[in-house]
Amino acid sequence: MDLSNEQWEVLSPFFEVKKAGSRGRPQRNPREVLCGILWILRTGAQWKHLPDKYPPYQTCHRWFQKWVDDGLMKKIIAALARDLYERGDIDITECFIDGTFVPSKKGALVLGRPSGARVARSWRLQTMLVFLSPYAQTVLKHMKSSSWKKPSKTD
Repeated sequence: MDLSNEQWEVLSPFFEVKKAGSRGRPQRNPREVLCGILWILRTGAQWKHLPDKYPPYQTCHRWFQKWVDDGLMKKIIAALARDLYERGDIDITECFIDGTFVPSKKGALVLGRPSGARVARSWRLQTMLVFLSPYAQTVLKHMKSSSWKKPSKTD
């Protein structure tokens, strides 16, 4: 899942820009790393199945662990939820969990989309799918929906 420019504008203040030192590898772009992390949260895939268009899975996993420990992931998930709420695209005061599942084929080692499958392209839908991950569910459970004000039509 790639973040839209509007979403990145909301999240970019959380990431301070550090100048690269003379030692070690150059730091990865936090937007690319975050997109890889959100892809994992959205799909539920194993880290080793992260597509090549994202940074290496080891990098994304290391930053995910650091951001969880620092509390930054909670802030990111909450900011994404608040942004969608303000746009009128999500209402977390009520949610339902779908109990359906699809069994995988035995011996299928590589994740892939079935040839005839259609994939939703809306960034709003892709962002909302992140909230189905177990990590995001724990964050959203602790958010108080009563403290959120419904956006007025005059704003």
